[in-house]
Amino acid sequence: MKKIAYLTMADMGDFVTDFHLSFAPMKNLGWQVETVAWRSQVDWNDFDAVYICTPWDYPEYARQFFDVLERIDASRALLINDLALVRWTLEKTYLRDVEQRGSAIVPSTWYNGFESVNTADLFAEHQSEQIVIKPTIGANAQDTFVLKNPVGNEQLRELRQVFASRAFLVQPFIENIQSEGEYSLFFFNGEYSHAIQKTPKAGDFRVQEEHGADIKPVRPPPALLETANALFARIEPRPTYGRGDWVRDAEDQFLLMELELIEPSLYLRTDSGAAARFARALDERFEIFAGKGAAH
Repeated sequence: MKKIAYLTMADMGDFVTDFHLSFAPMKNLGWQVETVAWRSQVDWNDFDAVYICTPWDYPEYARQFFDVLERIDASRALLINDLALVRWTLEKTYLRDVEQRGSAIVPSTWYNGFESVNTADLFAEHQSEQIVIKPTIGANAQDTFVLKNPVGNEQLRELRQVFASRAFLVQPFIENIQSEGEYSLFFFNGEYSHAIQKTPKAGDFRVQEEHGADIKPVRPPPALLETANALFARIEPRPTYGRGDWVRDAEDQFLLMELELIEPSLYLRTDSGAAARFARALDERFEIFAGKGAAH
């Protein structure tokens, strides 16, 4: 059998996962799956492929994490997704490229540190009395702040501490996130697979289920599906798996919030055929790789 490592965390804690749903369809396609914590000292040459699954503690150790991925990429194993995609989307500055290629994003500005920032200017720049600040490398809404104008002294001190020497981005708060929520669409090998709608609990803005959000499978609005198809068609190299998160603005336009090509939760449990489609995508990607003589 072919052997694949699913990169995980040593301790998943309270995170909700469903990657195990792909084990059976992977086995049916001739794969033996082994979960491996990304910090493990293993010989990656023992595997045919490595899937970046749930290493969700990497943002605090981004350099170390990327070093591990480089070692995997230098081994005989196929890294999925491609290292070039990881490099591109590791920092949220990729949103600039997405916008330049023709896709609408939530308006964003980038900063290298908080010390010289005047918060009043941030609200003025985005013409909003409510803004969002988040690190350029982050996951699960960690260190994400929603600020109202004016910002209090206590919160200013916290922001200076969190972003003292850490790059971050600022976006206007899209009010629809609290009512309609956020749409996530999933693509495998460039083809649309399934979609969910994530609505935060009352009084919150975070759309992760660990923070109490409501998650439900949906059929995406036609305009959103068209938007998502256009975005994924522009991504090179083609990702084996990917997720885009969109929010609808006041003008009824769908704006990209995040493009997840490294280790997104794929919500396989929300669609009966998703796990099998995901497994086929991994297998097809490997067959292309093997057919080229494993030159990567």
